[in-house]
Amino acid sequence: MMRGKIMLHRVTSRRRIAGTLRAVVAANFVIAATASAQQPTPAAKPPAAPKPATPKPAAAATPAPATPAIPGAAQPMLLGQFGDWGAYAATPGGRKVCFALAKPANSSTSPPNRPRDPTYIFISSRPAEKVKDEVSIIFGYGFKPNADANIEIAGANYAMYAQADGAWVKNAAEESRLVEAMRKSQDLTVKGTSAKGTSSTDVYSLRGLPQALDRVGQECR
Repeated sequence: MMRGKIMLHRVTSRRRIAGTLRAVVAANFVIAATASAQQPTPAAKPPAAPKPATPKPAAAATPAPATPAIPGAAQPMLLGQFGDWGAYAATPGGRKVCFALAKPANSSTSPPNRPRDPTYIFISSRPAEKVKDEVSIIFGYGFKPNADANIEIAGANYAMYAQADGAWVKNAAEESRLVEAMRKSQDLTVKGTSAKGTSSTDVYSLRGLPQALDRVGQECR
């Protein structure tokens, strides 16, 4: 009974901040696309002996792209980028949320090359709910009901409870030990199986995670 209440609380909390995570994902793709579009092209060789012309007023500089507005989502604020991890803060529903977020350094599926939505791992703190360093993963596909996933790190395995396209550490008592192992390790591996039977293996770099978590801790005490 208690396990069911804990899982229901986690699912409800995850849904509350799902809009914030989607805003971060959208911002990452928009900013990356904008940066690519604004790459300078080689200048053409100027024509010889151009005729003098009356100078025109300089055009105003184009402002840097802002984080895109996502309807219905609380816009996240980047606190800092630390290695492969970003630290963010937002206030969905008027409650402050801080989280460290990263995407996989390497992903594979079996059968190979199966399509997936963006995949992320994030570690969140929600002071109003007295939640600190909760590990969550967005898998980029839906799970079968009652399916499990798994984290492998430093020779240890951590079972995860899956719901929709997300997963959380099944045994909450193990979460602090997992986060401590993540602070000390180079990478971790996450495995899961979609509702269609596709197995996935994602490897996350942990470079910069300790600094990102420290920054999150400063913002959400």
